[in-house]
Amino acid sequence: MSALKPKEDRAGAGLALMALGVLGFTCIDTSAKWLMLSGLGALQVVFMRYLGHFVLALAVFLPTQGKEALRSQSPRLQLARSAFLLGSTGLNFAALQFLPITVTTAIMFSMPVTVTLLSVLLLGETVGLRRFLAVLAGFSGVLVVVQPWGADFHPAMFLSLGALCCASLYFVVTRMLAGHESNATSQIWSSGLAVICILPFVMQSWQWPDSPIGWIVMAVIGAFGFGGHAAATAAHRLADASLLAPMAYVQLISATAAGVLVFNSWPTIWTLVGSLIIVGSGIYIWWRERRLGHVAKPTPPVR
Repeated sequence: MSALKPKEDRAGAGLALMALGVLGFTCIDTSAKWLMLSGLGALQVVFMRYLGHFVLALAVFLPTQGKEALRSQSPRLQLARSAFLLGSTGLNFAALQFLPITVTTAIMFSMPVTVTLLSVLLLGETVGLRRFLAVLAGFSGVLVVVQPWGADFHPAMFLSLGALCCASLYFVVTRMLAGHESNATSQIWSSGLAVICILPFVMQSWQWPDSPIGWIVMAVIGAFGFGGHAAATAAHRLADASLLAPMAYVQLISATAAGVLVFNSWPTIWTLVGSLIIVGSGIYIWWRERRLGHVAKPTPPVR
């Protein structure tokens, strides 16, 4: 008798793991915002997020894969991918010091829009009229959330938009690396290079948490990063990417819940309306890709 689970069970497990992964990403944002509000600098929080991820990646992958886990077939692309991931995390954490989690998450969820545009410019992909209109709709949703014409506009939204651009470039480079690099190599490089780049700067203004819960949150933020990426990767081994894609939008629900429960921050009506437009645009792009037979990978906010 085969030890493999029935296809339906494997798909269900994949959906559950994907939901767990995006919940991990929400925990990263929530932990980061809490640490910065408690007095820690954004650069130190970014460092701790990657240090924990790096240590766990080494502990998990080196015993089973040895030095092969460190060897990259495309080091230049790995460097670029790691730089974009670090830029996205740093800018997002900086924006979280001033903006609600629901706003930064909504902006980052317009990633299918920017990834589509970058795929045309950098990968030479073609976009039909319907998909182009969906891209415009997604962009209009971002404008509704950001409201550059309104009194509630905050300059930190430019940081969030910068994080969006870096995250989109990260996914484009990840697509270029698809099939050439192992998950172990990508995780070790992306977290390790971030630690190496930040270490000389973060020590100049290091602060220790002033409460037991601060120590706990600082210690586990990296575990949320490693766990979220590991769960999302495992989900793709059990279910098709096209089935998992919409699960990324679960993070909008978890981010809203975290904002209310942890920070007593309720989303505005414009954030909700803009989020619905962005999600609708992203789901339509996913549906079109699936109908045309493309492999649609989920693009949850990168942390």
